[in-house]
Amino acid sequence: MDLDTNVVTDISVTENGKVVFAPDVVATIAGLAASEVKGVSGLVGTVIEGISGIFTKKNLTKGVHVEVGQEEAAVDLSINVKYGFRIQDVCAEVQKEVKNAIETMTALRVVEVNVLVQSVTFEEPERVDKKKEKPELEARVK
Repeated sequence: MDLDTNVVTDISVTENGKVVFAPDVVATIAGLAASEVKGVSGLVGTVIEGISGIFTKKNLTKGVHVEVGQEEAAVDLSINVKYGFRIQDVCAEVQKEVKNAIETMTALRVVEVNVLVQSVTFEEPERVDKKKEKPELEARVK
């Protein structure tokens, strides 16, 4: 019995038929991969995506636009970067992780990953809860 170890990258036609990826599938993979990169505070969508997000559950493709062919894919991402991170490094890591995730999961060849940095975000300082503060004050008085 001879084992075939060749990897087929042309996934459009197989013995049993065609395999086609919907753009939303590739966009979801790209969005999840980008959001897991250290220094990315979130993906940024258009005004229309923001309005529609109010009425629907969390949109994993917000800020992601993909073009999917039979063998290739191209990705455009809009992100926010956390203050304190080197923007070039964050973008390079986003490009690497998105490309790797799509190519691993779909066997499509990613020809480009374009990253648009929309803004730099700052972490909000922790709010002090007044109710939690009172027992500490009472303990000090006693």
